[in-house]
Amino acid sequence: MTRELLDRALIEEATKKSGLVWVEGPTGPARALWHVWHEGAACLVGDGPGEQPLPGLADGAPAQVTVRSKDKGGRLVSWSATVVELPPGSEAWTEAVAELKGKRLNAPDGEAVPERWARECRVVRLEPTGATAPLPDGSLAEPPRPTPATTRRPVPAGLPRLLARRKRR
Repeated sequence: MTRELLDRALIEEATKKSGLVWVEGPTGPARALWHVWHEGAACLVGDGPGEQPLPGLADGAPAQVTVRSKDKGGRLVSWSATVVELPPGSEAWTEAVAELKGKRLNAPDGEAVPERWARECRVVRLEPTGATAPLPDGSLAEPPRPTPATTRRPVPAGLPRLLARRKRR
C-alpha cells in the first residue's frame, strides 16, 4: 500500500471514532468541535444560537484538524483540510444534516432541528487534503483563554447555617 492510502485510512478511522476534534482555521486558536464523519469528510454544524462557534471556517479556507483518542484523550493524528460550506437544501446538505441530527445531543427543538439549522446555522465539511502532519515533540499545552465564566465564588454567609439546620431535622 502507498503512504497516501495509509494516511487516508488513519484519518478516516481516527476521526470516525472520535466524537470531538480540535479545528484550527486560518485565524484564531484551535477549538474543540463535535462532528460526524460522512462520505470522506468531517461534517460540522454551528454559528447559530445554541450551537458551537465555527470562527475562521469560511468556504474554501484551509484548516488543521487534530484528532484525539476517545479512550485516552491523547493526540492520534493531525491532518490538513479544506473547508466546504454546504448550501441549505442541497443534496449534500440534507445528507450531512441527517447524520448530524442523529448525533446532536440535547437539541432544544428535537425533530425541527434541520429547519432551524437551515435558517440560522452553517453546515461545513472538512475535506482532507492529503498527508498527515508529523506529531510534535512537545505537548503544545497553552494556558486557558480569558473568560468571564467562573466556577469558584465565595460561599454565601448563610449557607453553613442552612446546611447545619437540615442535618438536625
